[in-house]
Amino acid sequence: MQAKIRKIAVFLDETHIEIGQTIAPPTRRAAAVAVIENPFAGRYEADLTPLMEIGAEMGNLLGRRCVAALGITPAQAESYGKAAMVGEAGELEHAAAILHPKLGAPLRAAVEKGAALVPSSKKMGGPGQVLDVPLGHKDAAYVRSHFDGMEVRLNDAPRAGEIMVAVAVTDSGRPLPRVGGLTADQAEGKDGLR
Repeated sequence: MQAKIRKIAVFLDETHIEIGQTIAPPTRRAAAVAVIENPFAGRYEADLTPLMEIGAEMGNLLGRRCVAALGITPAQAESYGKAAMVGEAGELEHAAAILHPKLGAPLRAAVEKGAALVPSSKKMGGPGQVLDVPLGHKDAAYVRSHFDGMEVRLNDAPRAGEIMVAVAVTDSGRPLPRVGGLTADQAEGKDGLR
């Protein structure tokens, strides 16, 4: 099943100054959001395979949109994350079906590699509600400087029979990181942790 997309939005966030300190180069985060029809809105369906297939489509499409918005090569991506919000006629499991079984592999291809688990969140909500997309280093989960998140919000989504799907990608960690731990340049990316 192919997604029926009502709209796509792309956000770019650049931080140039943080608490009076110049950030050079600026830290940059991009999020791409698709608002899609929920084929199972208003009814229970035991087999969620069609949503899983839509998840693969979204991982590819939204991951590539984020990389393009950042103006980087896939290898230059450092963090990623995913999130979905179902409208009131859906159920939380619809978001899980999109996010978990198949979205990750195409997203990893869009950012080149991606040994670490893709942080995720899912929720139920309505138009204008904020969706938080958690972020973590794409190759090494223990890189604390990349524990972050990005908010996305669309004033008209998700409607009752829709799902809002978001992917976020960064080209850096947080501005002014100083809580210790493994640094991005120390990450090996072999086991997804270090």
